[in-house]
Amino acid sequence: MAKKKQQKSKAKSGKKPPPPKNVAENRKAKHQYEIFETLECGMVLVGSEVKSMRDGKLSLDEAYGRIQGGELWLIGADIGHYSNAGLWNHDPRRPRKLLVHSRELDKVSGKAKERGVTIVPLRVFFNERGIAKCVIGLVRGKKLHDKRETLKKRDTDRGLARAMRRR
Repeated sequence: MAKKKQQKSKAKSGKKPPPPKNVAENRKAKHQYEIFETLECGMVLVGSEVKSMRDGKLSLDEAYGRIQGGELWLIGADIGHYSNAGLWNHDPRRPRKLLVHSRELDKVSGKAKERGVTIVPLRVFFNERGIAKCVIGLVRGKKLHDKRETLKKRDTDRGLARAMRRR
């Protein structure tokens, strides 16, 4: 009975869960690629990888996604060694399985087979329950003139915002 009262009081307190904690973000992806669609997936990790990610030792610079054997894999992501793991440490660049629903996997695999479409991780974070999640994107590479166009547009938007603040 005491447990029920505690649960009710926690629900009534109105505390919001903490926002998701970003571990790593692939900023280059937004500049180099045109992002069509995003998808949030879970990650299969070992203990030392989770501890290392909580320390922020994750790099998505050269990482990409691949569909092999009806499963989605994250390849090339570098999770540094955890110093306290000792002998039971993980391989930093091993392929990691991403968890998605079969419908979502079919949808992604169909679009990924198109010419020039790639699966790229955009960010990795821990949700409010402490579970590691990866946001992947279906992307197509930008040409040099597209990148310049994006930079020009961003610059003009920034100038307009600055002018509006002055008025």
